[in-house]
Parts: sequence; C-alpha cells; structure tokens
Amino acid sequence: MLLVNTPDIPGRTITSALGLVKGSTIRARHVGKDITSAFRHLVGGEMKEYSEMLNEARQIATKLMVEEATAMGADAIVNIRYASSSVVQGAAEIMVYGTAVLIE
Repeated sequence: MLLVNTPDIPGRTITSALGLVKGSTIRARHVGKDITSAFRHLVGGEMKEYSEMLNEARQIATKLMVEEATAMGADAIVNIRYASSSVVQGAAEIMVYGTAVLIE
C-alpha cells in the first residue's frame, strides 16, 4: 500500500477514487509516566513518555486506515492528514484520514 500526503503520486496515474478512509485511536496517559513528565515540565526537556505514546497512537491509527483501504481494494491512499484532539483530561485521540485510490 502506497501512502502519500499529496493529491497525486508522481509517475503514477490514479484511475479511480474509492472514497475516504480513516483510522483513529484514543490513548490515555499512564500515572507513573505522568509523574516523570511533570518533573520534566518543571526542569525542561522533551517529554519522551508523551512522544512515545503519540508515536504509538499514530502507528495504530495508520494501520487501521490501511486496513480499511485494503478492504476496499485500494492500491494507495493519497492526501493523508493527521489530527489530534483531547477527549478527556489525560487522554488524546489521534485520527488519520485520506482518499483510497486505484493506481496504474
């Protein structure tokens, strides 16, 4: 499955747009990691615990989107975009969406 964040694929022809595909996941923070991150917030530096959580969430959301596109028979997904939002305090949603297409 070819994944791009552009409306077209250089060197390839899109023959058909199959529709919107998406994937999302909601991840909650871990109390123990919150304490470590709170300390980093005071002294400065990257909050690695949150970076890891969000990276994992993006991977899961992307996998779910690809599974949906595969079920539609797509060869590629174009115009991929990521979005995030806070669902409740301590939890974040990561959503990814794009257009499933057939290519030559």
